[in-house]
Amino acid sequence: MPDVPTQGARGEPEAVLAAVDPAVAAEAADLLGVARSVADECRSYLSTVTEVAAGSTPDATIPLLLLAVSDMLAAGARLGAMQDVVPPERFEPDVGADPDVDPLHVALANVLDGLDDYPEIVDPVLGPEIGDATLSGDLVAIGAALAQGLRHYEAGQVLEALWWWQFSYLSVWGERASSVLRVLQLMLAHLRLDVEDDVAAEAEYDALQA
Repeated sequence: MPDVPTQGARGEPEAVLAAVDPAVAAEAADLLGVARSVADECRSYLSTVTEVAAGSTPDATIPLLLLAVSDMLAAGARLGAMQDVVPPERFEPDVGADPDVDPLHVALANVLDGLDDYPEIVDPVLGPEIGDATLSGDLVAIGAALAQGLRHYEAGQVLEALWWWQFSYLSVWGERASSVLRVLQLMLAHLRLDVEDDVAAEAEYDALQA
């Protein structure tokens, strides 16, 4: 695993890459590209969840969350398919105290009132045990894991950020996002497809006459 230059006083990473072996530079540049892409998706996810929690888009809550979680899972799949990212240090650099996510959790629970709780199979690989989960709790857990990696990235700790995003995808947020995505997709399907028979028949008739 090549050492990936970090941003800071030394300038942009690309300028440093030009001075090293081409093969190493190519691999390092690829890691930088992945890190930038994941960082962008993290910012987009956190922005969307915060916007939804504020209640500013009540008619688009489910579609917005569906898009945000889907995009984040696509980025996570790339992290999961990569070889293990190994930072040069064996300890996590301090990026300050963890932010308080309780207000966001409460706000999301209020917005999703009546839809928040759902049952799930805890681990379908190991057995059929059913557990309880909440959309608001899962969305916040995903956001907290993503934000931790983003703090490392914005501090110039690129490999640390990638390691954290990859590790937490496999251990925490990938699983939670997969569960949330299925629930959101089913909610959207019910909203769109669960209509009275006479309403469906009228819509079918209108479509045939168009």
